[in-house]
Amino acid sequence: MTNLRIGHGYDVHRLKTGRALILGGATIPYDLGLDGHSDADVLTHAIMDALLGAAAAGDIGKLFPDNDEAFRGISSLELLRRIKLHLAEKNYKIVNVDATIIAQAPKMSPYRETMRENLAKVMEVDVEQVSVKATTEEHLGFTGKGEGIAAHAVCLIERE
Repeated sequence: MTNLRIGHGYDVHRLKTGRALILGGATIPYDLGLDGHSDADVLTHAIMDALLGAAAAGDIGKLFPDNDEAFRGISSLELLRRIKLHLAEKNYKIVNVDATIIAQAPKMSPYRETMRENLAKVMEVDVEQVSVKATTEEHLGFTGKGEGIAAHAVCLIERE
């Protein structure tokens, strides 16, 4: 009998000037970036919360609080690497991740494969186990108005 567990994650950050736009570890040329304590990579943050949720291990705010200076400006891929190790210590392996970026702009399609590759490498899974999609909200809500970017992720993990 296998021990499969599903998790869901969600994150959102405001767009602002003077910051790089980083999603899935890819730096995307754009005149705005995401505001946050770390690099504010909403895609990676949503994936991290999905993985932690599947393992009933809290959330990224619990493990990496935004009032801890040790995490200021840190790469979210590094935080994801730490979560992958945390899961491995509990004998969990990642089966797959499916994520959606919600942004009116910029276009994500030129960077999707790089995002998938970056995430798969850090999670130590095949790139075919990582799906990254993007959608707009037809100019509705804060993402549709270009005020921020959000991401949802679901994952499946298995206890070995």
